[in-house]
Amino acid sequence: MWRVKFCLSAASALVVYLCCFSLLSVAQLTDPSEVNALQAIKNHLIDPLNHLKSWNKGDPCNSNWTGILCFNTPGTDGYLHVQELQLLNMNLSGTLAPELGQLLQIKIIDFLWNNISGGIPKEIGYIKSLELLLLSGNKLSGSLPAELGYLPNLDRIQLDQNNLSGPIPVSWANLNKTKHFHMNNNSFSGQIPPELSRLPNVAHFLFDNNNLSGYLPPEFSNIPTLLILQLDNNQFKGSRIPATYGNLPKLVKMSLRNCSLEGPVPDLSTIPDLHYIDLSFNKLTGPIPSNKLSANITTIILSDNHLNESIPSNFSGLPRLQRLSLENNMLTNSVPSNIWQSVPFSPSARLYIDFRNNLLSSISGALNPPNNVTLRLQGNPVCGNKNKLKIVQFCGTEIKNESPGSSDNSTAVCSMQSCPAEDFFEYVPESPIPCFCASPLGVGYRLKSPSISDFPPYHDLFEVYVTTALNLDLYQLNIDSFMWEEGPRLRMYLKLYPKFNNHSSIFNSSEIQRIRGILTMWTLARSNLFGPYELLNFTLRGPYSNVALDSSKPSISKGGLVGIVLGAAACALIVSLVVAILITKRQARYRTPAKRNQGKSL
Repeated sequence: MWRVKFCLSAASALVVYLCCFSLLSVAQLTDPSEVNALQAIKNHLIDPLNHLKSWNKGDPCNSNWTGILCFNTPGTDGYLHVQELQLLNMNLSGTLAPELGQLLQIKIIDFLWNNISGGIPKEIGYIKSLELLLLSGNKLSGSLPAELGYLPNLDRIQLDQNNLSGPIPVSWANLNKTKHFHMNNNSFSGQIPPELSRLPNVAHFLFDNNNLSGYLPPEFSNIPTLLILQLDNNQFKGSRIPATYGNLPKLVKMSLRNCSLEGPVPDLSTIPDLHYIDLSFNKLTGPIPSNKLSANITTIILSDNHLNESIPSNFSGLPRLQRLSLENNMLTNSVPSNIWQSVPFSPSARLYIDFRNNLLSSISGALNPPNNVTLRLQGNPVCGNKNKLKIVQFCGTEIKNESPGSSDNSTAVCSMQSCPAEDFFEYVPESPIPCFCASPLGVGYRLKSPSISDFPPYHDLFEVYVTTALNLDLYQLNIDSFMWEEGPRLRMYLKLYPKFNNHSSIFNSSEIQRIRGILTMWTLARSNLFGPYELLNFTLRGPYSNVALDSSKPSISKGGLVGIVLGAAACALIVSLVVAILITKRQARYRTPAKRNQGKSL
């Protein structure tokens, strides 16, 4: 009898274990529909460098599929779900699969800087959880799906530097949470829908270098959150800049260069934090408004228009001014000599003033600008008396071209043999410990719409901005190089170094994941000076070349754990009932022969 009970107990334990194991296994598998969607996505892509070879086996959330990051707890359905698809700069081509729309809990879709062609699947518009749609730097074509206008949680849409065309869908006026529209360098056409003025949270509206036409919507002056309005190189023929744009309460940058605009320059003096104005290469007429601009203004570019009358006195007393470009207009009377007098120049600060090719005929006072100031006057009548007025140096054609910048990384006192450069180690330039040899992370980084014209005066402030956002010490960042690109945009290569300790000179994988997560999720605090940024690459080489940037191992949520416990309890109850029935039947078998034997003995 005891053998029977032992066998039944062992069987019961085995069944309970199998039940629990089965429940745990289900809880830690990826939703099968999402697995199928990922396989379809891969089948639509061409992967010449075999970056996605890990997608050929195992489970997406448990087997370190490249670029797949999952929620680390199961959903209410017991399955794991894809949270991010991060395929930045992997040399992928092919097309985007409609099955992207089956990743119904995903928050980030990132295909930045690949060679993907074809259209944007309308099915992406079904993903209600989507927060970041990042498709810049590909070869996408076709029109914008109206369905994208119904993404209730979308924070950022980046489609710049593609071959997209057609109108901006009116449905996009429903994107109530979207702050960032980065749509520059495409071929979008037609009128900007005035309905977009209903967007309650938009901060960056970048549609430069397209084929937009019609008029500038006056309704945009009702957008309370707008920081950057950048529409350069479109064709708003005959349109005027609405005077009501001067009422935009938070505007930091207005760039409407080469848009075929006509009429007067609007008075923007009531915008309290305006940093940057570029209205050049239009057909603007009349005088320059005389009211003083924000004290934070760094850049004023009104060149290549038909502006006339005198240069107003409001350009003096602007302490952060870096560039004043009024060339190629019809400005008259005198050259002001007090523009730079209230500028507190730091050693790295510069002020560039360009008054070339106007009708300026005299000087108001002595021209004695400091060495920090570049003044250009050639092409004005006043240069006919350059020797007499002693302004020869301002009437020439020479100009200092800004060359690419780099940081001083001198570590001459350190022995190069002690830091193996062939393994991508180097001395940390600003380390508080002399000759600290470490391997940096390389980050390609670009400011897409900065509100400055000259970077060196803001070099240190930028370092504080980045290291604060990444929770690093100042010495852990080195701006290896920077250069201005067309836009203007500011491209940089950053090196991030591990913190000094006596045990390691490299980042561990969790730190790499943390830093990359901050950069790819665009969680850096917004900066009016530096504007929006984009991540060009995140280089893992040397000791980091085998680091897998994937989600953490899934864990069991409280809800999942409760489900497992309840499931196990149910299994145990079923097993107990089965055991009880078996024991009852077994006992019945023993009792029946016993009664028969008793009857025979009587």
